[in-house]
Amino acid sequence: MNAESNSIKTYTPHPARVNGDAIHALAQWLKANDSRQPDLRSLMNDRYPVGLFSEDEMKALCELARN
Repeated sequence: MNAESNSIKTYTPHPARVNGDAIHALAQWLKANDSRQPDLRSLMNDRYPVGLFSEDEMKALCELARN
């Protein structure tokens, strides 16, 4: 007999078969701990001329970009 056929095989699920709650929890953690999120205000200041947007417009644009 083949020695390999007598060994106990363990089942490893495919990586795509993951609990939906686990994926959601991971997404929430990544969102909360992602340090790569840019500072939107400085990004806007670097991209557009000074004075193009009022302070209120800048706040509104940053809120839109975050959501």
